[in-house]
Amino acid sequence: MSLVEVKNLRKIFKDKKLGEIVAVNDISFSFEGGEVFGLLGPNGAGKTTLLRMLSTILSPSGGSAIIGGYDIRENPLEVRSQIGFLTGNTGLYGRLTAYEMLWYIGSLYGMKKEKLKRRCEEVSELLDMKDFLHRKCNHLSTGQKQRVSIGRTIIHDPPVLFLDEPTLGLDVMTSRTIISFIRKAREEGKGILLSTHEMNLVEKLADHISLVHMGKVIASGTLEELQTKTECEYLDDVFLSLIEQEKINEIALYTQNNEFNLS
Repeated sequence: MSLVEVKNLRKIFKDKKLGEIVAVNDISFSFEGGEVFGLLGPNGAGKTTLLRMLSTILSPSGGSAIIGGYDIRENPLEVRSQIGFLTGNTGLYGRLTAYEMLWYIGSLYGMKKEKLKRRCEEVSELLDMKDFLHRKCNHLSTGQKQRVSIGRTIIHDPPVLFLDEPTLGLDVMTSRTIISFIRKAREEGKGILLSTHEMNLVEKLADHISLVHMGKVIASGTLEELQTKTECEYLDDVFLSLIEQEKINEIALYTQNNEFNLS
């Protein structure tokens, strides 16, 4: 069994005016430790909803997922111990210092004092936080806050990381620090799901890519496989080509269904 295995995961939201909205439509994929799995798609494609289901924040409407040997429906507490989930909503307490923030989150995971102290030192070194480690979070820059957010995500040293737009809006130097961290985490054998709409980030880091559009995976493979499939060199061109083909397929299917109904 893979470290993360997702099978036909589905999420439907109900709206009084619009009716049923399919946010995630039968998505399946898997990945192992020591691998960066790139989930690439535009805003509104369903990536964050998918991650919220995998992290047990949202209940699926259908399908299943196994993370570190635990089912997201049957063993949500065990799943949470296996993952670190970074989102744009990962909160920091402004009155705590960066170090106090790491310590507080680690204590919530039940980490013992000596182990937590050692882990705080490791994380601050890994994310280059020493210059602002004892500064309050509400006095930190955007990039510094993001490093603290990642720090609190990994303080319990989980085998699986879900990173949702980890470099969005950051300067070049901070982005480079985070990219270096992701590469090191992969070398340490962690399984990393990297969800983003930043093509360059996926090109640099992802071992395998799934392209998501309107809640569906429209193509999967390595960068080289997707380039060969579309005869495009750059990932943004690959993505646009596959979306265009998906639209053509949908029109053909719609036309076929209507002709069948009329007959």
